[in-house]
Amino acid sequence: MAASGKGSTSTRRLRPYYAVADALAALFSPFVEAVVHDIRTDRVVHVAHPFSPREVGDPSDLQDVDFAPDASVIGPYEKINWDGRRIKSVTAVLRDDGDRPIGLLCVNADVTEFDMVRRMLDGFLQTGDRGPRPDDLFRNDWHERINRYVAAWAAERGTTLTRLDREQRRGLIEDLHRTGAFEGKRAAAYVAGVLGISRATVYAELARLKAAQPV
Repeated sequence: MAASGKGSTSTRRLRPYYAVADALAALFSPFVEAVVHDIRTDRVVHVAHPFSPREVGDPSDLQDVDFAPDASVIGPYEKINWDGRRIKSVTAVLRDDGDRPIGLLCVNADVTEFDMVRRMLDGFLQTGDRGPRPDDLFRNDWHERINRYVAAWAAERGTTLTRLDREQRRGLIEDLHRTGAFEGKRAAAYVAGVLGISRATVYAELARLKAAQPV
């Protein structure tokens, strides 16, 4: 839902931006409202998907808004809605053909629910200080050491295990071999499962590496 005002010349020059406000609000509905302000009249002239008390014709109260002469975007910045919900906002400075500011397009996103999800995930993923220290717990766990090494190896190269090609898998097996990762019982079979290849492939690579070692 959108509401628009009519009237002054400056307001008419802002009308092309109403569709932009409507599009943004429609795309991110129901979490975004978009408000167009007329700088000259200091009034709200268009509101798309309002969830704040703002209405067309309300004072914009722009006297406290200060921006550089060449500014095009202000923010993002945070506000609190009338009902206590957390709002993340950004404002575009609208200009006429002479590059003079004539209006502001304020896009307000209600991030309250996203913030609640983030906090829930933070609480779920947080390990706290309970139980043994990880170093103590995993000191003799070669599965965990291999997992950590493989994850770090892929991250350093900006890739994932599922995207490794044949040469990258060979390089990873070689690096694992060099660090002693295959000393654990059934380590070769475990690495094969992690990399999604056959055990025969891993054994063949290990045989090649051992054969290449100087006597």
